[in-house]
Amino acid sequence: MHILVIGLNYKTAPVEIRERFAFKEEQKQQAIQMLRSTRSVQECVIVGTCNRTEIYAVVDQLHTGRHYMRGFLADWFSIDREQFRDFLYIKENDDAVDHLFRVICGLDSMVLGETQILGQVRNAFILSQEMKATGTVFNNLFKQAIMVARRAHSETDIGKNAVSVSYAAVELGKKIFGYFDKKTVVILGAGKMGELTGKHLHANGVKKVIVVNRTLERAQTVADQFRGEACTFEQLSSALIEADIVISSTGAEGYVVTKQDIQAISRQRTHRPLFMIDIAVPRDLDPAMDELENVFLYDIDDLEGIVQANMEERAREATKIEMMIDEEIVAFKAWLNTLGVVPLITALREKSLRFHEEAIRNVENKLPHLSERELRLIRKYSRVIVNQMLHDPLIRMKEMAAQGDEALDLFTKIFALEDELAEQEHKKMIEQKRIEQEEIQQGSNEMRLPTFYVSEAAARS
Repeated sequence: MHILVIGLNYKTAPVEIRERFAFKEEQKQQAIQMLRSTRSVQECVIVGTCNRTEIYAVVDQLHTGRHYMRGFLADWFSIDREQFRDFLYIKENDDAVDHLFRVICGLDSMVLGETQILGQVRNAFILSQEMKATGTVFNNLFKQAIMVARRAHSETDIGKNAVSVSYAAVELGKKIFGYFDKKTVVILGAGKMGELTGKHLHANGVKKVIVVNRTLERAQTVADQFRGEACTFEQLSSALIEADIVISSTGAEGYVVTKQDIQAISRQRTHRPLFMIDIAVPRDLDPAMDELENVFLYDIDDLEGIVQANMEERAREATKIEMMIDEEIVAFKAWLNTLGVVPLITALREKSLRFHEEAIRNVENKLPHLSERELRLIRKYSRVIVNQMLHDPLIRMKEMAAQGDEALDLFTKIFALEDELAEQEHKKMIEQKRIEQEEIQQGSNEMRLPTFYVSEAAARS
């Protein structure tokens, strides 16, 4: 049994390649069914976001697992393997587990420490679990991954520092105002960055948004997102008198607002603080305004400086998370090793019980005069002896599991459990064939049209 992850992401493939490997939401269940029925795959989860497509699988053999999982991608997306081979990454066993933990904690994201990926991986796992495409290994692994991701975000500050220009503007505003309740934002120009910053400020409690643009129609389109007001540049002075926060991204030539403009309305503003964010290149806002009392002016370089400083802080927090992940990998490996013990424990118990039953039958045959009560006592206390004899070996077996397959092979030879293990494998094969036959039968039943539908079709023809 091995764990594999095969995929591509924003680091290995450009967007024009990634979009060709995007699983449509309405087809994910069908994709999981097809992947689960792929040869060598025993458990599977498909994680798909705008920045990555990844398949996690438990496979019986690494070589065949890699081969058939690549084949699944080629068949599902109708793309020749050679066309995407250079964009794929494949991680195995410990590296695959480490990758999952890093992905779900946001350490492999384009924005370091982002939290959205946690929900995306969690939903992908739940879907596979509901479809019975996961089993013992992935049910444990993904629950452990979700737990460590939650710890990462609750026990570190990785998500508390703004790492986008728009969020940095909000962070700056909080330092000046403390809160945005009852504040008014004026957006100069209807550019995407100004619009996005306005959305973040509005989400943080800004009371009123005024959008000023050369064309009133475009201004109204943006203002409607905030239930705000729209106006043209002819009304700019009135808007600035109301403003607590100004976001400018017009792309105009020359300064849209000058130091003299603010001085002219300062009395009407009653000297209230004015927080101004100039996102435009070239700049919209006169740098000389920063000399005025109660005016706090920031340009794109100031915001990007904050973003860079916060990215460095997130990187320091990421180191703490990596230490958590290292601990979790050790814990998962210890648990995974115990899985190899389960068949041995079962085999040893079955073998000892078989010997016990044979001994009891011999007692019954050689001592036919024993009463039912006497036989019951012999059966009970001889069973106690067997269990006591098994107690220490079973404990040692679990301890030896941490040493790997060689220790378990030695245990198998010492207690001569080869036949019992072979019988277990035979039963599993029979059960697997039964399940496959049921799935084939179910599939053929689903493809068969209902009688009434056939009749209607025949009538129409």
